[in-house]
Amino acid sequence: MPTIIDHREPVAVTRGPRHHFHGYYDKTPWDPSGRYIAALETAFIDRPPVSGDEAVVGLIDTAEDNAWTPIASTRAWNWQQGSMIHWLDPAADPAFVHNDVRDGRFVSVVRALSGEELRVLPKPVHAVSKDGSQAVTLNFARVPRTRPGYGYAAVADPTEGDPCPEDDGIWHVDMATGESRLVVTLAQIAAIKSKPNMAGAEHWFNHLLFNQDGSRFIFLHRWKLASGGWETRLFTAAPDGSNVCLLADHEIVSHFDWRGCDHVLAWARHYDVGDRFFLYTDLSDEREAVGEGILTRDGHCSYSPDRRWILNDAYPNRDNHRTLMLFRPTDDTRVDIGEFYTMPELGGEIRCDLHPRWNRDGTKVCFDSTHECERQVYVIDVSDIVAG
Repeated sequence: MPTIIDHREPVAVTRGPRHHFHGYYDKTPWDPSGRYIAALETAFIDRPPVSGDEAVVGLIDTAEDNAWTPIASTRAWNWQQGSMIHWLDPAADPAFVHNDVRDGRFVSVVRALSGEELRVLPKPVHAVSKDGSQAVTLNFARVPRTRPGYGYAAVADPTEGDPCPEDDGIWHVDMATGESRLVVTLAQIAAIKSKPNMAGAEHWFNHLLFNQDGSRFIFLHRWKLASGGWETRLFTAAPDGSNVCLLADHEIVSHFDWRGCDHVLAWARHYDVGDRFFLYTDLSDEREAVGEGILTRDGHCSYSPDRRWILNDAYPNRDNHRTLMLFRPTDDTRVDIGEFYTMPELGGEIRCDLHPRWNRDGTKVCFDSTHECERQVYVIDVSDIVAG
């Protein structure tokens, strides 16, 4: 089926002179009511944040002409994933969590919609379960050295010099009590089907995400190569670190999302067919290609709340434009809803990927962009498309 071009004019929900963004694609920025959008505000966009740089945590009120309300500030942020803002249990009073630095340590702060600080947890968060009861996290001080742009610069890494620590890895966090424990270690994962090029290499974890019911989470295991690049493997595990499953280990794994509780969509390489989006069945060897010949490039993929559509984007083309698209797997329908200019001078870890995100009923898409030469947050209504 040919690609449908249905470019739409996005609505800017933030404005200058300061810059705004939410961060990664794997969590919704909308609060449970759909009225507020959480974002960060900065005074610059042309360099990586350093230890003393603060970002303002704030809310966009879509019912009041997208008014911006500053809530707090944080020194635990980066351009790619922001400050890991997550909205918590939608059945309770609206609250959200973001990362920060207190007394020389990374922490996470739970706040009410008013901005009131409800509690401080002694670990930062990376991924929070859908019900807000638990989180998994990693060493944000290790990542700036191993994968610049995805960690925080504000705290020194105690594991520097140890390429594959036994006391570093993924922690499970109780969001009510703050109790945490190390559940998966770097040394443990590196020992699973170890490869010759792992010897002496520096290892790290990246990109954690819970499935829909919080019974499993996904993570990437990466290690540096002598060439300066890295290899990646895709794992899942239970929240207590048990039942670890290796889903993909052919050099390349990139962006992913859970489809429900037991399937994972990911851009990956398999030697027999090459680089594709694959749908994996967790705890098995089953996989199938998705969007073959249609979704031909890596992108930030996520399923709509009803799992009927995949939201995706693409890295810049020759004209420095990024494509934003929807894809329906049942009949291979692809709808391109926009192409957005990206400032070429913002490259590497300071780039502005679209990182598209769904609202809670799957009718709107929110993304970050520099197509108007500022870093701002935009929304597109796609209700008529997804109704089809």
